[in-house]
Amino acid sequence: MIKTTIQSILHTLVWSVITGVIYTVAFTVFAQVVFRNQANGSLVQHNGKVIGSVWLAQQFTGTNYFWPRPSACGYGTGPSGISASSGSNLGATSAKLQTAVSNNIVAFISGNNLPTNTVVPADMVYASASGLDPHISPEAAQMQIARVAVSRGLSEDKVKALVSQFTESPQWGVFGQARVNVLLLNAALDGLAAAPKSVALNH
Repeated sequence: MIKTTIQSILHTLVWSVITGVIYTVAFTVFAQVVFRNQANGSLVQHNGKVIGSVWLAQQFTGTNYFWPRPSACGYGTGPSGISASSGSNLGATSAKLQTAVSNNIVAFISGNNLPTNTVVPADMVYASASGLDPHISPEAAQMQIARVAVSRGLSEDKVKALVSQFTESPQWGVFGQARVNVLLLNAALDGLAAAPKSVALNH
């Protein structure tokens, strides 16, 4: 009985060290050496200051920035600065969801001076399941080019070229769809010579 108990304790200690310390340290070192940027959060810097992560959406306001897709969780920032990532969890028959969708369509069309019968891309109408999706579709970005160009005093061609530059292809050419990272695109806009006329939240 005592021998079995001692063996059990030793096995627990040995495997705790192997799986809880050695394994963790080994993979931490491996990640820092091989995937340092990803392991540290894929952070984005602008003028030497960290402004976010490529994997987390931020709320941008003002006519001089591309807008991200809607978020049901306030882009993960609550009154205290932190809140959970989540979707709205509203069903298809929810009056609240229908109202939110209608408001999103109206806001996007009016904000971008588009014809009232414009078909707004779904990603600018519905929030993502996480509320933190950092990408929008190329179509959604294209519809915002004119507004951003006018606000920043840039030619539409220059802004369009920037959108093309930050349009990512499907993963390995197969998985997912083409997409545009809003934070990277807006950071690149701020790097251009033309000064912005309004500011973005969370900067």
